[in-house]
Amino acid sequence: MAVSYIVNQKSSECDARVGTLKTPHGEVETPVFMPVGTQATVKTMTPDELKELESEIILSNTYHLYLRPGSKLIKEAGGLHKFMNWDRPILTDSGGFQVFSLGNRRNITEQGVEFRSHIDGSKMFLSPEKAVEIQEDLGSDIMMVFDECPPYPADEIYVKKSLDRTLRWAKRCKDSQNHADKQALFGIVQGGMYPKLRKESALRTVELDFPGYAVGGLSVGEPKELMLEVLENTTPFLPEEKPRYLMGVGTADYLVEGVYRGIDMFDCVFPTRVARNGTAMTWTGKMTVRNASYKKDFSPIDKSCECYTCKNYSRAYIRHLVKTNEILGFRLITWHNLYFLVQLMKEIRQAIKNDNFKDWRESFYKSYQHN
Repeated sequence: MAVSYIVNQKSSECDARVGTLKTPHGEVETPVFMPVGTQATVKTMTPDELKELESEIILSNTYHLYLRPGSKLIKEAGGLHKFMNWDRPILTDSGGFQVFSLGNRRNITEQGVEFRSHIDGSKMFLSPEKAVEIQEDLGSDIMMVFDECPPYPADEIYVKKSLDRTLRWAKRCKDSQNHADKQALFGIVQGGMYPKLRKESALRTVELDFPGYAVGGLSVGEPKELMLEVLENTTPFLPEEKPRYLMGVGTADYLVEGVYRGIDMFDCVFPTRVARNGTAMTWTGKMTVRNASYKKDFSPIDKSCECYTCKNYSRAYIRHLVKTNEILGFRLITWHNLYFLVQLMKEIRQAIKNDNFKDWRESFYKSYQHN
């Protein structure tokens, strides 16, 4: 078996837990945040810098790597780990979310999805079997099944049809897998915002017996309260002895709430994307460093932060870099944001180990403002 998971400790106050995810490229302590390396790179960061931050696992994108440079070229290079010089675990998504984000540039059939490349408009086709083949070429430690991510809002009849198709596709993904001893394939639970459908999707996906399960189709524009409600109606139906992954979530409060409800793994482009807009993540909430109020502010982004950026540079300097479109500015904020999330998850794990996660969560919200 390519991947195994052990729950080391559970909170006595909620569903939070600490575990160890074992993969062919090393162990990962959970709960964990996975930085996103869409194009086989976490934007502006080198692999050595990611290690310095103590990132244990990263995510890469099947759809984008299929289009450029092509999965066969990456296979020829020795796989994604060698191609990008990263020797720790990699999870690849299936491309489902990206394809369904194309809107009118795609056509869904039972066989798969025909779509036009967002790069040059050329016709492409992605099926469950093709998604697995691409991910096998990439050689990731964890692959994801090809799923349909319904939009928000969507009516119950559509979501039910979509859920059924996702389950048929999940089985086809599993049947087409060639290297279960080297790569783990995780199932994805869908069901939109309907608790009944979420439960059905979870139970039927678990029947297919995957080594891990993701909750998909959340953080797609719905209110936070609704997302948390859906999560509460999903995770209880997933096996306790297997990892649970909430896809596409990366703000500090969402990570805290996800862990509280039993989630082990998270990913999101949020920390790197907002960094390129001049926004830093801190223990008190978002800070827009490009704002004029920081022009003469010679203090670090976060006085309590031990990251390379905060130890060496001021808000005023970083604002200057951002305002002049200097790459270093985006690099420094990205470094800080990823460091912040790694430290956040460390603190969360320690609080669960101390069995005081509920108190820790309360103290976190005393200073944190979601803005």
